[in-house]
Amino acid sequence: MDIGEKLMEELECRTAFTIPIFGGIPVPESCVMTWGIMLVVVIASILLVRKLKKVPTGTQCLLEIGINWMNNFFLEILGPKGKKYLPILETFLIYIGISNIVGLFGLRPPTKDIGVTAAMAAFAILLIQFSGIRERGFGGWLHSFIEPMPLLLPINILELFIKPLSLCMRLFGNVLGAFVVMELIKMVIPVGVPLVLSFYFDIFDGCIQAYVFVFLTSLFMAEAMEGAEEEEHHNTAKAK
Repeated sequence: MDIGEKLMEELECRTAFTIPIFGGIPVPESCVMTWGIMLVVVIASILLVRKLKKVPTGTQCLLEIGINWMNNFFLEILGPKGKKYLPILETFLIYIGISNIVGLFGLRPPTKDIGVTAAMAAFAILLIQFSGIRERGFGGWLHSFIEPMPLLLPINILELFIKPLSLCMRLFGNVLGAFVVMELIKMVIPVGVPLVLSFYFDIFDGCIQAYVFVFLTSLFMAEAMEGAEEEEHHNTAKAK
């Protein structure tokens, strides 16, 4: 099988099983993998937060370091108003990171399914617009489409479609690109090197892609919320 056939096989949406109702509902493999990752994360969350101590030691230390890093990372971008969005953004980061790493265990990452990355990008863009409406109000959100000048209205509207497409294709393209590079390396050096590089692509590159996805999402959210404080001060001064 040549690399083109392998690529087409990777792009194919695989069915894990079929629910025997309404003529049969196929359940994609990526969906089952996502359920599995969710189950692992929920169980790990329950186990890790049991018997927490005021003075952390061992695993609790590592857990608090990780949580503090994520909190600081997002708050530096979003500011104090972004605190309410930390749970969903951190869930994004954990899910994508684990999804990209499962390839080490011989499993197919759900992020290799463009349907998964498209759904995540759509959810991210809804979160971005929701944060803009929540912080600026519906009128302020609508006004953002003519900022900094009304002539940019068509471009700002077009961004509603460009941003999710960019998020989707960047994540999907990098995950699939890593597969293509690994297949080319296997053709040239079939022993030794592919094993080492698979750790790089599955761990380092996978974590980088998770980082980039949430970084761009939080950056777009900061842009959507931009001007909320100025509008709040303006309304306060106006009321006085």
